[in-house]
Amino acid sequence: MRSVKEQEEELFPSTPGKVKIERAHGINRQFHRCFASTSTMFLWALFLITLTASYLSFQSFVSTSSRFLSSSAWDRQIRESAAPVRSQGLSVLVTGAAGFVGSHCSLALRKRGDGVVGLDNFNSYYDPSLKRARQALLSRSSIFVVDGDLNDRRLLSKLFSLAPFSHVLHLAAQAGVRYAVENPSSYVHSNIAGLVALLEAARSADPQPAVIWASSSSVYGLNDKSPFSESDRTDRPASLYAATKKAGEAITHTYNHIYGLSITGLRFFTVYGPMGRPDMAYFSFTKAILAGKPITIYRGKNRADLARDFTYIDDIVRGCIASLDTAGESTGTGGKKSGPAPYRIFNLGNTSPVTVPTLVSILEKHLRLKAKKKLVEMPGNGDVPFTHANISLAMAELGYKPTTNLETGLKKFVKWYLSYYGHSRGRKTNL
Repeated sequence: MRSVKEQEEELFPSTPGKVKIERAHGINRQFHRCFASTSTMFLWALFLITLTASYLSFQSFVSTSSRFLSSSAWDRQIRESAAPVRSQGLSVLVTGAAGFVGSHCSLALRKRGDGVVGLDNFNSYYDPSLKRARQALLSRSSIFVVDGDLNDRRLLSKLFSLAPFSHVLHLAAQAGVRYAVENPSSYVHSNIAGLVALLEAARSADPQPAVIWASSSSVYGLNDKSPFSESDRTDRPASLYAATKKAGEAITHTYNHIYGLSITGLRFFTVYGPMGRPDMAYFSFTKAILAGKPITIYRGKNRADLARDFTYIDDIVRGCIASLDTAGESTGTGGKKSGPAPYRIFNLGNTSPVTVPTLVSILEKHLRLKAKKKLVEMPGNGDVPFTHANISLAMAELGYKPTTNLETGLKKFVKWYLSYYGHSRGRKTNL
């Protein structure tokens, strides 16, 4: 019988090795080109979205965690969790800490001796029990996760007053491309209003933290140039989710320019792995195959297979931590900047796109079951036919180098899935 520690070692990445600590120079110029290419139509859309976000952010909001704000025990938990245990360690506020990427990053940071406080609202976009299971793993590593919302400004102010966070790793967001058709307001609430609330708290903090946040490869939208590079145009989003992430890049640029916040945006490319999100294709395919139910595989124009730059969670974690380690300092005090602060954007991908049918074949191999496939033409709901990351900038500035291919990564995912949900290979289940 394996110990809890051994199980956690298998589920979560090991402490990342040393990364380059070189400061990026001259990167700002290429981003000016990116923002300068923004079309008039997109600017109007951004303007309308921002107005809506402003309206939402000024509404009275009472978080479930607010009842703890006057508790000395709660204060002590925050301070203890935020305190690094290694010399020169970071103190990091991780939003979305009970999420997929957030939980893995939090554990990796704690393992190397950094202080970590989590924040998550445990919403029901997918089964909250999985988020609670991640929270339990964090708790075993003495990481305190606050049950609260980004839009609770009183809560954010309290957190920054209790702990002098050196960094914020902002991973909380309303995810998913297709869900935006059903619930568009949730994207504005989380991805725009929530982002602005966090940036307001960060720019008013003393000291100001460096902010590293999750953008998305979705910002490349209808771009047909491959591979996608950070300097490519991003003014043609194909989904509301993509539009909110593009708006986030514009908003963070503004806070960098006005208030001197050090900003690093990370464009993730289709992250997968153990403890992943149930709404992702590889996860839902696995569930359906085990249940003997058909899976829907979309095709693009002329029956072309869709392809994604699938990136394993351990590689993403190393990229996130390298971004934290190389982030320059913010230059503001009390909301006023004393000079320019770094503004960076990086692609974090695997730079090896794989078609969806190939993904399914690998799952069939590791599950020892054949999938019932239903081929359907891709609907116009915001999905794009392919993604492909150019990671040369991240390699040069962060020392980023993905090491896990899809075959290896899915094998690890299937092993976790069968263990977590109590299934056996080659045996159909009733789900």
